[in-house]
Amino acid sequence: MKYKGSCHCGKVRFEVEGEVNEAMSCNCSICSRKGALLWFVPRGQLESLTPDEDIGSDTFNKHVIKHRFCPTCGVHPYGEGADRQGNAMAAINIRCLEGIDLASVPVQHFDGRSL
Repeated sequence: MKYKGSCHCGKVRFEVEGEVNEAMSCNCSICSRKGALLWFVPRGQLESLTPDEDIGSDTFNKHVIKHRFCPTCGVHPYGEGADRQGNAMAAINIRCLEGIDLASVPVQHFDGRSL
């Protein structure tokens, strides 16, 4: 299935292909403040519809994940990084997807504070 997503104001827009079977809630310092529910997909399944120079990017800790955000409204629709095998991945904030029933998505909790 192809989903459309965006930040709150619509400046950062994207499409992502796949099936949302579960999401992750992380309690690390940035995720707990953002309140994101993350769905992980191979990076090739994410297509940004906004020019890269119009999307904010933040890294912290080990500087291996690009936390992407809208410089206008501040919403974080996705992040980019790699899995443990080195494969390019995207972490989609499913709260930014159109037409998804959040209550129907099982949420796994991840203890990111312990990393």
